[in-house]
Amino acid sequence: MDKKKAAAERAVEFVQSGMVVGLGTGSTAYFAIEALGNRIKEGLEIVGVATSSSTEQLAKRFGVPLVPLDEVKRIDVTIDGADEVDPNFNLIKGMGGALLREKVVAYASLEDIIIIDDSKLVDVLGIRSPLPIEVTPFGHKLTKNALEGLGCQARLKGGEKPFRTDNGNLIYECKFERIEDPEFLELEIHLIPGVVESGLFIDLATKVVIGQESGTQLREKN
Repeated sequence: MDKKKAAAERAVEFVQSGMVVGLGTGSTAYFAIEALGNRIKEGLEIVGVATSSSTEQLAKRFGVPLVPLDEVKRIDVTIDGADEVDPNFNLIKGMGGALLREKVVAYASLEDIIIIDDSKLVDVLGIRSPLPIEVTPFGHKLTKNALEGLGCQARLKGGEKPFRTDNGNLIYECKFERIEDPEFLELEIHLIPGVVESGLFIDLATKVVIGQESGTQLREKN
């Protein structure tokens, strides 16, 4: 079985009837939404909150009922992927371009379960994946210059035909050699006018389910 699919199916085991479930975005989250759809056919009763328009379409395809985020008081559990996970459960997320909505949903969640394959485990963030940062279109080149002042190389997602988020913003993919202090970098990024949100997810993940050749491994935050 695909490592991501195995991790997704194990994560979905934590979902119980009556829950509000945050639905992530991306190739790994796809498997979780598919698995939820299968459980709904077997009698599971939940509602989902989508983190992107593409996730909304997947939820409809697999029969997962949706509710707008503003109509719920909380989210019981969110299941989503990540681009990198460090030993402290800090994440880089958002290479699919949905990082703002993913972070809003994760922040509103009692549990945030991250599903990955073992290639996404890193000792230090930034060594493999660039850090996506969502910025306003207005003055975005100046915002890029300020971001590069933090020690990265910033590339506009989509290049000459820039990718637009569901909120109409742009994404810069910022390559740092390594992010030794993600908490401090997060503060520095948010001091830059024009930045909407960063793909650093600090102190949000509660569980990580890792797909491996030998099966799956569950790690829980202490």
